[in-house]
Amino acid sequence: MASTCEASAVHSSIAEVALKLFSADAQAADPAVTKLISILLLCTSTFFVIALYYVNKEWKLGRDLKLSLEALFQRVPDISGSISLPKVDGSDENKGGGTANKKPQPLIDPASPSLVQCYSPSSLSNIGTVPNLSAKEVSEMALRSKNAQQVWKSTTFAQRRRVLRTLQKYVVSHVDEICQLCAKDSGKTQVDALLGEILTTCEKIRTLLHHGETWLERSPRDVNPMMMHKTAYVEYVPLGVLGIIAPWNYPFHNMLNHVLSGIFSGNGVVTKCSEHTSWSSMYFHNICRAALEENGFDPDLVQLCTGMAETGKALVECPHIDKIFFTGSPNVGRHVMKGAAPFLKPVVLELGGKDAMVFCDDVKLNEVIPWAMRGCFQNCGQNCCGVERLFVYESIAADFINGIKDKVANLRQGCPLGNDVDCGAMVMDQQCDLIQALVDDAVARGATVHCGGKRNTTAAGQFYQPTLLSGVTSEMRIWKEEVFGPIMCVVVVPDDNDDVCVNMVNDCPFGLGSSVYSASKSRALAIGSQFNTGMFTANDFGVNYLIQSLPFGGVKESGFGRFAGPEGLRSCCLERSIVIDRIPGVKTTIPGAIDYPMNTTQGMGFGKGLVELFYGDTLWGKVKAIVNLIRYG
Repeated sequence: MASTCEASAVHSSIAEVALKLFSADAQAADPAVTKLISILLLCTSTFFVIALYYVNKEWKLGRDLKLSLEALFQRVPDISGSISLPKVDGSDENKGGGTANKKPQPLIDPASPSLVQCYSPSSLSNIGTVPNLSAKEVSEMALRSKNAQQVWKSTTFAQRRRVLRTLQKYVVSHVDEICQLCAKDSGKTQVDALLGEILTTCEKIRTLLHHGETWLERSPRDVNPMMMHKTAYVEYVPLGVLGIIAPWNYPFHNMLNHVLSGIFSGNGVVTKCSEHTSWSSMYFHNICRAALEENGFDPDLVQLCTGMAETGKALVECPHIDKIFFTGSPNVGRHVMKGAAPFLKPVVLELGGKDAMVFCDDVKLNEVIPWAMRGCFQNCGQNCCGVERLFVYESIAADFINGIKDKVANLRQGCPLGNDVDCGAMVMDQQCDLIQALVDDAVARGATVHCGGKRNTTAAGQFYQPTLLSGVTSEMRIWKEEVFGPIMCVVVVPDDNDDVCVNMVNDCPFGLGSSVYSASKSRALAIGSQFNTGMFTANDFGVNYLIQSLPFGGVKESGFGRFAGPEGLRSCCLERSIVIDRIPGVKTTIPGAIDYPMNTTQGMGFGKGLVELFYGDTLWGKVKAIVNLIRYG
């Protein structure tokens, strides 16, 4: 009777709260109603708690709240006073300022072999020098990073986020200066720099801030019935020191890209920047060091190696480097693999591509032409996931060419500083020679140049005219060799045939990215799903990389391994498998039947019993297995 009264009191109290919420008279409520209301309220509360648990598990509401409070109440330092960026404008470029040259000069002056000469590709003016580091100097840098990493690997994710937030604060407040440095050192337009350098880097930081800790949390794994008393998971442990060999096409982003994921995952990072964009890389590297130092950490965690090919070779072979991330050409990628092989050092290779963009017969030309322009001429074509093959269905090919040739011909080209230009310079002069050879070969085999097709000699620097090339076929070098320049190659898909299109796209040694435009999303996806590429986008271009939760990489000559996304972040870590006891006091022991010294009859009988019990497919067989386990155990 006492327990009944107590239960009634509980129901009454809960019901009273509910009735008061609705301004009802709790005293006048019928006891049965009171009990019903309390039960409903308890059930609703239980349902709400369970729903909240699963919603939080799916959408990470707790994480978002924590990060929001962290960003709101934990202000980060301003490192502007610690960074001295050179003032850049167009005056010296347009006048050929500094030490101007009429033709490209060697990067190594025989009179000063310990220095790399830096030139602006849009004016050929000398803009400074950087050290040409020896193997010994590279090793010393890597050792300093290794020593700093011993402390850094124990930092919390909140401390690492603070460093990244400090970096992002600086980048957001210095967009113009960074874009101008990129324009001066790599010849790209400032808008191209904003899209390809700033936007991608800021999104990389935002993604790591928001998802990085979640991606590196312990990953629980299912256990089998035999191991039901165990808990299994994978933990992601910093590798140590990452060696990065970065390309020249995006000096700011390539400088920070792997540094961001490397330090967030608890590693030290040593970067070998391209000898063609070392001048700006030195300044960008100082931003990373300042962000560490201002937050109380050793700036030696990140190091920058400048120099020629021998410097990169030394980084690959350095015993203090635990993994190599290389971005560049397939030929050099093979040398990197060869250099890493004697040390069994893992490598990630992003080796460029020859991406296809497909326009089906049902597209609206006025809508897709701007995408073709951006895909082919972003960064003057010096873009690993840029469009190198434009497949246009036969019924719309003539209209497409007529609609786009004037746009290509009217692209403005010149020095990107102090001028409104659409296309900048080529970073490497020899790339202009390669492009010319590919265009000449295509024309000799029947292709048509509608505009461009040669160097732009109206400016002092390294410029190749934006070019529209049609009639490209598989017999031409340009069909399979990477151009990496401002060439729009139009390939006609005969009979508007989707299957033929797929075969044409896949007839290529590269396999990085691809895109298909169609009025039917399902058709675009059906075509693209058959491409042998690491990435695909329907009715869009280049957004794979702007969605940093996606892994970035390709197949075939485009390399292997991934960066970005959880796959890329985890590739900076050792994936360590862990097994522990699930229940206190319950642990594995070795049964006498399989303990030493062995009794073959007993051991085989017990072992076969285990196999039949856990993997047999009949109930009677499992019963006999239990009997055998008892008999032989």
